[in-house]
Amino acid sequence: MAEILIVDDDGQLRSSFEKLLTAEGHLVRTASSGEAGLEAVQERIPDLVVMDVRMPGMDGLEAFEAMHRIEPRLPVVIMTAYGSTDTAIKATKLGAYDYILKPFDIPDVLELISQALEAGRFMRAKVALTAAPGEEDDSEALIGQSRAMNEVYKSIGRVAGTDALVLIRGESGTGKELVARAIFQHSQRSKRPFMIINCVAIPDTLLESELFGYEKGAFTGATQRRIGKIEQANHGAVFLDEIGDMPVNIQAKILRLLQEKKIERLGGRETIDVDVRIIAATNRDLEAAVAEGAFREDLYYRLKVVTLTIPPLRDRKEDIPQLANYFLRRFARDMDMDNPGLTKEALEALMEYNWPGNVRELANALQKTLVFSRGGALGGPDVLKAVGDSKNGSCPLAPYSPDGPLRDWVRSCLAAPGDSAFDTCMDQIGRLVIREALEITDGNRTRAAKLLGLSRPTLLAKIEKYGLRIKAQIS
Repeated sequence: MAEILIVDDDGQLRSSFEKLLTAEGHLVRTASSGEAGLEAVQERIPDLVVMDVRMPGMDGLEAFEAMHRIEPRLPVVIMTAYGSTDTAIKATKLGAYDYILKPFDIPDVLELISQALEAGRFMRAKVALTAAPGEEDDSEALIGQSRAMNEVYKSIGRVAGTDALVLIRGESGTGKELVARAIFQHSQRSKRPFMIINCVAIPDTLLESELFGYEKGAFTGATQRRIGKIEQANHGAVFLDEIGDMPVNIQAKILRLLQEKKIERLGGRETIDVDVRIIAATNRDLEAAVAEGAFREDLYYRLKVVTLTIPPLRDRKEDIPQLANYFLRRFARDMDMDNPGLTKEALEALMEYNWPGNVRELANALQKTLVFSRGGALGGPDVLKAVGDSKNGSCPLAPYSPDGPLRDWVRSCLAAPGDSAFDTCMDQIGRLVIREALEITDGNRTRAAKLLGLSRPTLLAKIEKYGLRIKAQIS
């Protein structure tokens, strides 16, 4: 649950926001003026501020600047009418997370609020570098005391205090984002904006505008100027996750940014100076991508000046007991239950499995095991249901067997009439997974989307597609 402060002189709008965001599971405070909003921040710093620009007395821009003097990492979303976008853009350049135009669509606003809350968490939530087993606090942490992880900690310490470009390499699920956040939080820019861009999650057609912004009229639908994430992060840092999958045409613009510290918005002629530190990450074999022509050779050499390689979990299995205890403690706390712990047999099962999905897969398996536990320490059979049999390399979360009930269900699904048996089967599975996620989260769509790893609009589209009925909410 996040705490959100709504600052607007329109009482009806404040009330609507309060109902909407309370239904999403957030704690909402409201203020009717810039002065009252500033007092609310001085009293207790929220997780996010959503604030109008034009208000009597202290306007939104003045209030924003005062709030950021109190907490520079506080994400602020500015609300504005079409006539005052220049003011909102000015606020964005000064460090506001983003702005929304009135009138606005509720799904778009909820998605932006979700992104802003996540960005605020990334900037403020400490990533602990553990010194010894059992000393981790309840924040997110890089866990492990193996020789390989201690080398990672040393590397973070060496590069964090510099402005050097850092390339983090490692398989999916090894914790590259946590390493990037640790570097940022131990840097001189830690009080400035930190933007995270996943180069795979954003479609190619949108990635360029997301990074660099655009001018009014740059393309169909560009009805006003938009500031990109790199410009928003001026004087801060940008994490380019999965840069190895970035389209080649955008790689050229990133190279210019690295070499000249300059960008241009789409459709614009103005060259904009930016001061951002770039931290990049990839799970791809960049050398092979360069050889195939999928990655620019000049950008590759520019990126590889300082490289941190995160070891896969199979190469540091001695860290598994500490990791397992850490995740169980966190998940038990989040579910408001006692940490049941692991039996010796369960720990042996975790140690034997090869973990192709690395630390993320371990965390997911333990969370699912905990959700379906029936009390007492988690035993070997409980864990085996999640991790599978390491000898045959079966998928840890798909209990398929040649003679099992899942096989029978798939065959019955394939026997159903229709042009696309595959799509029919996948829709059936999707409907079941989403229904269970909504059941676990008591119908809260924001939490369900996070549990499923989907954006909220994508989840809403699937709920509508599958005709699922859920508890009534304002959205």
